[in-house]
Amino acid sequence: MAFTLASHILLVPFGVALPAITLLMHYRGLRKGDAVALLLARRWSAVMAVQFAIGIVTGTVLSFEFGLLWPGMMGRWGDVFGLGFGIEAWAFFLEAILIAIYLYGWRRLKPWTHFWLGLPLPLTALMGAFGIVAANAWMNTPRGFTLDASGKPVNVNVRQAVFTPMFGPEYWHFVVGVVLTAGYVVAGVYAVGLLRGRRDRYHRLGFTVPFTVAAILTPVQFVLGDSIARSVFHEQPVKFAATEIVWKTGTHVPEYMFGRLHADGSISGGIKIPQLDSILAGFSPATKVTGLTSVPASDRPTATQATIAHWAFDIMVTIGSLLVLLALWYGWCRLRRRELPRSVWFFRCAALAGAACLLTVECGWITTEVGRQPWIVYQNMRVSEAVTGTRAASLWTMFGIVVVVYVLVLGSFLTVLVKMSRRWRLADEGVVPADTTAGDLEGSAPYGPRPLSASAGGDRGDE
Repeated sequence: MAFTLASHILLVPFGVALPAITLLMHYRGLRKGDAVALLLARRWSAVMAVQFAIGIVTGTVLSFEFGLLWPGMMGRWGDVFGLGFGIEAWAFFLEAILIAIYLYGWRRLKPWTHFWLGLPLPLTALMGAFGIVAANAWMNTPRGFTLDASGKPVNVNVRQAVFTPMFGPEYWHFVVGVVLTAGYVVAGVYAVGLLRGRRDRYHRLGFTVPFTVAAILTPVQFVLGDSIARSVFHEQPVKFAATEIVWKTGTHVPEYMFGRLHADGSISGGIKIPQLDSILAGFSPATKVTGLTSVPASDRPTATQATIAHWAFDIMVTIGSLLVLLALWYGWCRLRRRELPRSVWFFRCAALAGAACLLTVECGWITTEVGRQPWIVYQNMRVSEAVTGTRAASLWTMFGIVVVVYVLVLGSFLTVLVKMSRRWRLADEGVVPADTTAGDLEGSAPYGPRPLSASAGGDRGDE
């Protein structure tokens, strides 16, 4: 399950955010009569469709795994929090239909009609995220039920089960995070092109629009990250203790940047900042922070699990801080000189920002799931009670098959993207291979260009 989620979650930012970024570029193209913007939007829509197809495979495997690997959890709690998965399924089918309409509409619909029909796409993506995050937030702060004499959930209140205390902080932190991740990844592709000397308007615009979106959202995400950490402090104090490797309850608690927690409560390595953890948790050094020893050892993460959650959290915070500096650098140049930064180091950092964001997505998931151990449903069901009783040999066989399938699927995804990029570059350069006609490079595709007379005007070489 960890391998499947860690692989699938890398596609999530593009499934949720790429439609919005594409439509933003599409709107710019129609509003300003910008042919370059329309070209970028059309090509991004093709990537969006391929990514969605890959997401179908990885997401379907996840759906089976919930039933096969976690029968104890789904059998007991499915009626309480299962609505989130139903919402996600509806959003999935709606998104599939809308992507098909949007993709084929490039040559078959009037320009503005095509745009307005694509506008619901980001909403369906957000609805899918709503369902999944609602389910995860319920696992962290379960609400909306009472337990009968045998310990089974009854009297389910759907509204309370969906809108749990952690839902709001998790949802907005997740949505902003995936949008800025997609923005930095897309911009990073064009940053590489700019570093290689391709400083035409196509690459500058392809970099500027998604990077601007990401740069605006980066400080917002930093504030949301601080907010969700404080929500964890109030709603899941033992989890907070794990992510901050706090061993004993007390005030004036120091903050450790990295470091390793040992079974006896000692901490080795890292950078110790006196009193900072209490200040961050409650804005005062006198804030009492709950320690791991406040509960029995069987009800808290192990020292190794706490260290893993702590490192994941610190990596996420460190990268987020560096991205804030990068966003401020970009904003200073744009506001002061009305142009992109000139330093080659800026574009090198921008090219790496996307990969760094994907790492933070992984770290955020690790912090959320590992920090909750040993509970799969916080303080209501342990992982050991929820997991399948299938023999170890069968699990290893299943795991091997999943690894092979994912390697093939993700490898195919990257291969298709590379081939699409090569075809587009050849089309831009006017180079036609011996076995290909000029129209086959792009125009014969379903998303291929509408005749120039029917599309917004504009000269690719003009500002």
